[in-house]
Amino acid sequence: MDAKQRKERPVYTGVLKYFPDAIMEVAKVSLAGNQQHHPDKPLHWDRAKSTDELDALARHLIDAGKLDDDGQRHSAKVAWRALANLQKEIEAERKITKKAKDYKIQPGDAGTEAAYLL
Repeated sequence: MDAKQRKERPVYTGVLKYFPDAIMEVAKVSLAGNQQHHPDKPLHWDRAKSTDELDALARHLIDAGKLDDDGQRHSAKVAWRALANLQKEIEAERKITKKAKDYKIQPGDAGTEAAYLL
C-alpha cells in the first residue's frame, strides 16, 4: 500500500475517534476469548476455533443490548465477529487476486490461439 492509499484509510480519525468506547469493548472481548480458550498463551486469534463468524454474529445479535454469561456485551461480540468475517473476506480476495496476477497464460487457455484449435 502506498502513501496515497494509506491516507485514504483514516484509521485514527475515521474509526478510533468515532468509536473509542466500542473499540475498547471489542478489545476486551478479544482478550476474554483468548483467556477462555488459551489462558496459557499470549493474545492471538485462534482461527481454528473461529470458523463460523456469521452464524456466531447472528446468535449474539439476537441478544444485542444484553450481557453474555461471561459478562461481555453481546454487541461487542457481534462487532468482533463482523471484523473477523471482514478480515477473512479481504484475505480471500487478496489470495484470489494474487493467484490471478501470478498466473501465466498456458497453451489451451481461453483467449489464446491454442484454445480455438479443434
